[in-house]
Amino acid sequence: RKHCMEAGYPCLAKISRGTVSKILQKSNIRPHKVTYYLERRDPAFDQKMVQVLHVYKEVELIRENDKEQPSMTVISYDEKPGIQAISTVAPDLPPTAGKYSCVARDYEYKRHGTVSLLAGIDLFTGHIHGIVEDRHRSREFIKFLKLLDKAYPEDIMIRIILDNHSAHISRETRKYLASVPNRFELIFTPKHGSWLNIIECLFAKMAKTFLRAIRVDS
Repeated sequence: RKHCMEAGYPCLAKISRGTVSKILQKSNIRPHKVTYYLERRDPAFDQKMVQVLHVYKEVELIRENDKEQPSMTVISYDEKPGIQAISTVAPDLPPTAGKYSCVARDYEYKRHGTVSLLAGIDLFTGHIHGIVEDRHRSREFIKFLKLLDKAYPEDIMIRIILDNHSAHISRETRKYLASVPNRFELIFTPKHGSWLNIIECLFAKMAKTFLRAIRVDS
């Protein structure tokens, strides 16, 4: 009320919506919008970021100078959870001249639940390792590690760039890693720094292309 009186406006109980809009616009206040900020920052952000970037640079140098397969490989790994399995309830209609300029799809659909994609890109070959699971707990992560273990010769070190998800550092995961000593090396991105992981580019491409319009039967 004091602000309104000082600004030459009537009291709040009597002012119109348009007047309120003018006051907010004049003060550059937009309560209908939300911006985000980060309260808890990783104190070792720079150190972890440099470590990840160093690995990328190392891969680049090896690819440029070594013609033979190196004694280690690097996997950029993450999970993409919550992928919806949706089916149509009516058939899609193909584009028709003068009627439909694109594929016509019924608004209604049927849900079959969600799945998680666990995937990793081999940064030397570009090959994508992946499994689709209902969830992404420690047991699913260990399943993925075993997939990698079978995919590479025994004398190759498998370095994995990944985030700080609880499944990656759980007791179950540590127990499995201890059972295969010197086989895996985990390199963690900083907290809230998953954008440093190259696999995110793949997930973004998937989300913008086929996943956005995908329809499945189960």
